[in-house]
Amino acid sequence: MSKIIGIDLGTTNSCAAIVEKDDHTVKLIPYKGGEFIIPSVFAIDEKGNELIGHEAKRQWQLNPRNTVYAAKRLIGRSFSSDVVALMQKTVAYDMKPGERNDVVLDVGHKNFRLAEISAKILNKIRGVAQDYLGEKVSRSVVTVPAYFTDRQRQAVKDAGKMIQLEVVRIINEPTSAALAYGIGKNLHETVVIYDLGGGTFDVSIIEIRDRVFEVKATGGDIFLGGLDFDQAMIKHVIEEFRKKHQIDLSTDPVAMQRIKDLAERVKIDLSSREQAPFSVPFVTMTPQGQPLNIDFVFTRKLLEELTKSLVDRTIVILTRVMGDAGLDAAKVDELLLVGGQTRMPAVQKRLTEIVGKAPSKGVHPDEAVAIGAALYAHSLEDDSNLKLQLLDVIPMAIGLEKAGGAFHTVFPRNAAIPNAKAVEATTSYDGQTEVAMRIFQGDAPEVSHNELLGDFLFSGLKPGPAGKARLEITFDVNIEGILTMSARDLDTGKQMKTTVRVTQH
Repeated sequence: MSKIIGIDLGTTNSCAAIVEKDDHTVKLIPYKGGEFIIPSVFAIDEKGNELIGHEAKRQWQLNPRNTVYAAKRLIGRSFSSDVVALMQKTVAYDMKPGERNDVVLDVGHKNFRLAEISAKILNKIRGVAQDYLGEKVSRSVVTVPAYFTDRQRQAVKDAGKMIQLEVVRIINEPTSAALAYGIGKNLHETVVIYDLGGGTFDVSIIEIRDRVFEVKATGGDIFLGGLDFDQAMIKHVIEEFRKKHQIDLSTDPVAMQRIKDLAERVKIDLSSREQAPFSVPFVTMTPQGQPLNIDFVFTRKLLEELTKSLVDRTIVILTRVMGDAGLDAAKVDELLLVGGQTRMPAVQKRLTEIVGKAPSKGVHPDEAVAIGAALYAHSLEDDSNLKLQLLDVIPMAIGLEKAGGAFHTVFPRNAAIPNAKAVEATTSYDGQTEVAMRIFQGDAPEVSHNELLGDFLFSGLKPGPAGKARLEITFDVNIEGILTMSARDLDTGKQMKTTVRVTQH
């Protein structure tokens, strides 16, 4: 059997790790040139070649229209969702509705489903791992944001299937970071994991008891991350330029790409210095053909003002999750920071004020998630002596649509998983032979504001008068947070046929 590798499939960057056979040390898998990070970017150049990772990112400025980044924000989403509308405003690539109520990307005059883009990035990571290990890789543990819905988790599994990479297990990113921090230390403590990455934000409260990792509560926002901090800077730069020169750069994709690239670099600089130059030479021309430059100094103070509302949003979620877990700040043993954006001094300062202690230096913000995934992968190997117990929760409620569009909760937010619940149902008219149910996930009281997971149809009922039939419908959520359903006719004991009408892709 091939080794199981751990993969951190990130919104902006991805990386992989492995536990070495001989000495059981965890190693990040290096890419040529010694880097561990592979940008989660896919592109098609003007010759029609597909580029992935560093190669795709390098040509980004000149080819923004056919370069896809942050696709993870769109995976498992309905085209009609608010997130898609938001993304359309900030990216240069084109999106259109797919046949499965999903999003299809138009890149280099070809259509790609989001799972295909993720599959290409996974395949690139797998290729790098195979070169390093000198053997075939066909199994992996892949991490996802804790706040991913069932549909988004399913899409990641499908991405693996497309390239014959078995995703043995999906685990939540904050849980994975806790594994990296806690394994082998014989700890007994409660940790808060604050994970602010490139595109997503998660916070989890985890109780570590040696090799048992129990998630008490989790929450997040999968549209909040480093990209939004960049976006706040970009918006400011464009606005200042428009005031000064009466020219709107937002309609020029190449200028926008140059500003975007620089915004990220300046933001990183401002974590270690008080000010940094923001200069883009020859960004555009006046109507008279005079070249214009962007040239000003960005201060840390200005960056903090522009992004205060984003940091506030993370604090609101953190406070709610601590409330859900019934956790008082004084009872927090460690605060772990994961994700590149947590290097921002303002983030660290706010968290230290709330939790009353400085963040732990026990995890590397960029590497912890991949390392945790590799450790978990190692624990799943047949010959492994590392036995772990992960007790996780679902990030938001799962339930069904009641008459009138109200949402009936079957599993509440933060319900422990794996978990199963049986719900009794009956027929509503004479001669009925099938029962349909619409299943949603979310925390809103109306189903219209929650995510549709699927239309389940249970058929094969014995016809009879309304209200006579007795059905038992079982909802089963596995350790990965993925839902399966089954139904049985209680009168005949017969298992009923189940079909999902809206595919879960």
